Amino acid sequence: MTSVTFRSEGGRLCAFHVEGHSGYAPAGSDIVCAAVTSAVRLTECALNDVLGLAAPVRVRPREGAISLRLPTGLGETAEATSQTLLAALMVHLQALHEEYPDHIIVFCEDDEEEESSSHSQGKDG
Repeated sequence: MTSVTFRSEGGRLCAFHVEGHSGYAPAGSDIVCAAVTSAVRLTECALNDVLGLAAPVRVRPREGAISLRLPTGLGETAEATSQTLLAALMVHLQALHEEYPDHIIVFCEDDEEEESSSHSQGKDG
């Protein structure tokens, strides 16, 4: 299964991590993997090659993983465009999950929510 995690900080989408193979079909014939890969590549190219953001990307082919983190301190236009691109990627991948729920799952993590929930649980969990 392909697992996708989007991270936000203070309501700002700041990163995504995609990992795993969907298992929908054999390699080379897997339309779910192809859809995910194409969408992620388009988003990364738009951010780095078109907008010139130099967002760090980490690829681990063996695990079928890619991560991207937006830089901080972007100008207003670059920030708005980046948020639109990451939001569109999230909507697209969530739509894939609705169509292929056994092959892709999408998580959204907000660092502020994690901090508040870990503080409310205390040391014993």
